[in-house]
Amino acid sequence: MGIPQLTVRRRPGRRHEGLLSAFGRTIPVALGRSGVAFDKREGDGRTPAGTWHIVRALWRPDRAPRPVTRLPLAPIARADGWCDAPGDRRYNRPVHLPFAASHERMWRDDGLYDMVLVLDHNTRPRIRGRGSAVFIHVARNAGRDRFAATEGCIALRPDDLRRLLARLAPDTPVRVAP
Repeated sequence: MGIPQLTVRRRPGRRHEGLLSAFGRTIPVALGRSGVAFDKREGDGRTPAGTWHIVRALWRPDRAPRPVTRLPLAPIARADGWCDAPGDRRYNRPVHLPFAASHERMWRDDGLYDMVLVLDHNTRPRIRGRGSAVFIHVARNAGRDRFAATEGCIALRPDDLRRLLARLAPDTPVRVAP
């Protein structure tokens, strides 16, 4: 039967809002503040269009029980970061904090990274400046059942992300339509 694909598309007329279709369901998601494009650049706020694969999942063990999943799973620690400095040799890779170059802190107070699906965007090969830390993670609520834009990631409600995580297999493809 093969591995099911997740499909993400932008909502018509809404640059940073989208819909994710998988397993017979369609759920709302947040997208990058600058929409979706094939030509992703570091810091441009765009969600990269294309087909990516889910490599592994991360979660904050102090905020939630271990999620049910078939994906490789690791807890996020206080000293975990992700390098977003295009000139650094560890660009678009996990790093240990403190870290001198520009980076994202994975242990966040706002809950966005309480559950994270790591995508293989810009990993093989890694190209400087083509985008880093593109994840599927928890959405920031913007009120009235709407989400705030991301910096280029795909974001879902925590309950939707947890349900999705339980059904995913390693290397599940995620097709992001422009």
